[in-house]
Amino acid sequence: MRVLVVDDERLITDTICAILNQNGFSAVGVYSGAEALEAADELRPHVVLSDVLMPSMSGVDLGIKLQIMFPDTKVILLSGHAATAVMIQRAEADGHKFTLFPKPIHPEDLISRLRNLAL
Repeated sequence: MRVLVVDDERLITDTICAILNQNGFSAVGVYSGAEALEAADELRPHVVLSDVLMPSMSGVDLGIKLQIMFPDTKVILLSGHAATAVMIQRAEADGHKFTLFPKPIHPEDLISRLRNLAL
């Protein structure tokens, strides 16, 4: 499974990629929404795992763009902030559906959830 990991915190992105790559996934990390759009166009990931709160482009805005560009790509948002729920609810009211994983997420839980995705 090809996974694109997006988080403006480089340590988080790099750590998640390392964990996924060590567990049989093909993970690539980028550090902004703009980079994610470029990478998704090239990589055609099965899953995009994105932080919600990022500068310039939120994970919700990124997810909406990705769903339009790549309807078969599953977008999963990572958030540890209760305030992001409002952003996600607005997007869902406009017809966009996202899966939300808590942040931080235990590596075993992340791997299990990704393996159980219906793609």
